[in-house]
Amino acid sequence: MLDLDRIRHVLQTREHEPATFEAGPNHAAVAMILAGEARALEVCFIRRAEREGDPWTGQVAFPGGRAGREDPDAHAVAERETYEEIGLRLDLQHRVAPLPVRPNVRGSLTLSPFVYHVDGATRSQAVARLPDEVASVFWVPLAHLFDQRAVTEIEYPSGLTGSVFPGIRFGEHVIWGLTLRVLQSFAQVLQLRLPALDD
Repeated sequence: MLDLDRIRHVLQTREHEPATFEAGPNHAAVAMILAGEARALEVCFIRRAEREGDPWTGQVAFPGGRAGREDPDAHAVAERETYEEIGLRLDLQHRVAPLPVRPNVRGSLTLSPFVYHVDGATRSQAVARLPDEVASVFWVPLAHLFDQRAVTEIEYPSGLTGSVFPGIRFGEHVIWGLTLRVLQSFAQVLQLRLPALDD
């Protein structure tokens, strides 16, 4: 179902309109990193550190972040942030294809997600390098993300006034929010059903 060759073909042949890139805090990029054999792929996630003032504090995310003034394009943002956060060097040889741009995230932020693929040796280099930003790095089998049994809900913020959101449970982690929406884009392009957001 989730063969790397098929993923490459579908993502690389679809029409894609990249976002107008402006170096600075209104543009961000993330890396959806696949690793492993073609039919046994895993996906890299991070859990963000608990930080006051961070709108995504403690949440599961893809490596990535906001553009800096020195970044020439959105790919550079995803690749720089991935190295800074988890020590994994991505470059042209690892690029698979972009996913649909997500405009107007939390107001004026534009998010450019990209899919990458790395081999096992590169995968093993991924560790949390910035403890103030990244609490942990973990890998999830791609098939698990499409498993009905992994569907869950999360209350955020926790407590009596929180709202309930759909998610995917993996051990102690719940993948939800913006990260889940990027996974939804991935699923939609590949014409796959993502049970956690099955409307």
